[in-house]
Amino acid sequence: MSNISKGLKKVEVGLKWDPSPLGSSPHDLDIIAATYTADDPHGSPDYLVHFDSRSPDGTITLSRDSTTGQGFGYDEVMVLELERLAERYARVVIGVAVQQPAEGRIFGDIENASVRIRDGYTVLAEHDFTEVAGCTAAVVAEFTRAREGGYWSFREVLHGFDTDLASFTSAMGAVR
Repeated sequence: MSNISKGLKKVEVGLKWDPSPLGSSPHDLDIIAATYTADDPHGSPDYLVHFDSRSPDGTITLSRDSTTGQGFGYDEVMVLELERLAERYARVVIGVAVQQPAEGRIFGDIENASVRIRDGYTVLAEHDFTEVAGCTAAVVAEFTRAREGGYWSFREVLHGFDTDLASFTSAMGAVR
């Protein structure tokens, strides 16, 4: 693990994609953050942040929630203030899910979809979802708190799932 990924304090996750073609239902991607406590770091999340919401303590905020992909740059942005998270939290997993209309959608159906994770101006990871094109959701990052020193570190992940949103949020924590 590089030094750049140690001691993270405030991280931004940005998501962008092109709007759907005229006449078809809108494309909608969503960023999801799942927090895990030190006593159950790979079990059920203590809470989720998604769909234009924020964490109970205000440390994780979805500041923009696009439902169409229209706009310039990153249409959906989540900010994680890791240094402010209570000490009982040891892990935060970030996922992206395709909101599926009745006909169903996968990442491969959505043009120019990408996610960027950065600490200040330093890009930690970028993905365009081509490796998980046949999936409906993917875990894209993991942040863990060190037992000694309490600093937060980053691990790049790209693990796809072919499931509905409820099943995905339950399975996110199992990714290792």
